[in-house]
Amino acid sequence: MKPSVLILCTGNSCRSHMAEGILRAAAGDLVDVFSAGSKPAGFVHPKAIAVLAEIGIDISAHTSKHMNEFLTRPITTVITVCGRADQLCPVYPGQAYRHHWGFDDPAHAIGSEEEILAEFRRVRDEIRLVFGAYAAGLREGRALP
Repeated sequence: MKPSVLILCTGNSCRSHMAEGILRAAAGDLVDVFSAGSKPAGFVHPKAIAVLAEIGIDISAHTSKHMNEFLTRPITTVITVCGRADQLCPVYPGQAYRHHWGFDDPAHAIGSEEEILAEFRRVRDEIRLVFGAYAAGLREGRALP
């Protein structure tokens, strides 16, 4: 059984889904990856789906889930990607590790359609950099699952 990673944010509509898709693409053979939120929005943001599709990652079938859905599952590592989720995060059965890597919420971007998409891309690229490094550490045995 692979270790499991749960990525949390408040709404589970943007950042956590982007991180889930990126980590699953980079290290899904090493860890099971899930995402959830403390107050799920009930949808995955269409712009998050679009900007991940630009880099070849399909999250169109993802759904917004509440973090309590995972309380009975063994979760090895919890990674919070927003401050509110970090404050509200429960301890999960089997949880051995917890990280907080905060990112701006692109859902709050304002401006033209292109400016908003640029913000989603910027956050996607930051998430890709951090979670790509984490995946590389997992592969090299230097990161904790």
